[in-house]
Amino acid sequence: MAATSRGTSPVPPDVRPRLTVLSGPSGVGKSTVVAHMRKVHPEVWLSVSATTRKPRPGERNGVHYFFVDNEEFDKLIANGELLEWAEFAGNRYGTPRRAVLDRLESGEPVLLEIDLQGARLVRQSMPEAQLVFLAPPSWDELVRRLTGRGTEEPDVIERRLAAAKVELAAEEEFDTTLVNTSVEDVARELLTLMLQASGLRGIDD
Repeated sequence: MAATSRGTSPVPPDVRPRLTVLSGPSGVGKSTVVAHMRKVHPEVWLSVSATTRKPRPGERNGVHYFFVDNEEFDKLIANGELLEWAEFAGNRYGTPRRAVLDRLESGEPVLLEIDLQGARLVRQSMPEAQLVFLAPPSWDELVRRLTGRGTEEPDVIERRLAAAKVELAAEEEFDTTLVNTSVEDVARELLTLMLQASGLRGIDD
């Protein structure tokens, strides 16, 4: 595949790649799939979220997240600079719009890994985006993954399972479903979907 170098003319709108959004229930393995695909194909661009939470040990600004304070996050919202945003556990997370659009306009496939709420908001703000739902092999397997640690209280586990049922019911809202029976296989299928949406044949072609 011939790479598009930075500084070249923007790709015509009718041949620009579509944003690919990966979502699915908690515990299904979204982050694991994305991490594997990035390890094998580091040239795939993964959107980096902005967040108001403090960095954890080892996290780098601009690599894992863009770390901002509440005032900066408010400005991002007010200026329409986020494709979507949500609050979780007292912190806010959002997808910077400009970075995504710049990559798409240069002809690069873009991947966004977010929760169900975020995927719905992206659908509203960017209807042409390709939404991919990552499903578990079975309900029993998802339960095993959600309860596998054995460190959470029963009421916490119950809330997680209830939320997972709601998230699974949203599968029909997505364009494509991938079943996570194998991280390697799903990562390869996801990459294929991204390239097809971009009019490309393959990363190594």
